[in-house]
Amino acid sequence: MTARVSGLIGVALLLVVGLAQGAGDPEAGRTIVMQGDGQGSAPCLACHGLDGAGNAAGGFPRLAGLDVGYLRKQLLDYREGRRSSAVMAPNVARMSDQQIADVAAYYASLDIPPVTPVELPEAQRVLGEKLVERGDWNSYLVPCKSCHGPGSQGVGATFPALAGQHASYLSQQLQAWQRGERHNDADDLMLAIAARLSEEQIAAVAAYLAQQPMGGEQ
Repeated sequence: MTARVSGLIGVALLLVVGLAQGAGDPEAGRTIVMQGDGQGSAPCLACHGLDGAGNAAGGFPRLAGLDVGYLRKQLLDYREGRRSSAVMAPNVARMSDQQIADVAAYYASLDIPPVTPVELPEAQRVLGEKLVERGDWNSYLVPCKSCHGPGSQGVGATFPALAGQHASYLSQQLQAWQRGERHNDADDLMLAIAARLSEEQIAAVAAYLAQQPMGGEQ
């Protein structure tokens, strides 16, 4: 075997290992979710649950079934300070890239929990549907689905699924963008959109999206 061939094999092996690490191991992720990372972080299930359903009352988002690339990016952003949270930052501070990939793979692999229907006030439902599906061009507000896809089911790692997410979390994040406290989305698109939303519109969008079926359910 020549040195050149040997070197090419070595590069190929490194690429294979790198791809495997990038993909993440759901079983290893489950251990971190249940027990923490072994370096002082709390188990993820304390806030997000083992089933990834999150906690509406606490404003902790549903993670189950979200795009693995999106989940991984958010965890990396928390670790690197590109996204701020007094709760998340210390819990991912010592996680390795591999551990982050594993946690993302675990939550992405979970079945999406069912939405519990809640009857919304008609005016709020109508306003939320309008903003999500058609936008408000008089206020330069594009419809949510133009980026987050039909049914707000998400588009890859850049635009997360919004359907079925807790209204408390959605409102919290829109308000964070509105106050200029969050900057880790593509080209700061949400910063400009949130700045044009009223409190009434934020509440309507969040409430409407929270009631929409997830994962293409009908």
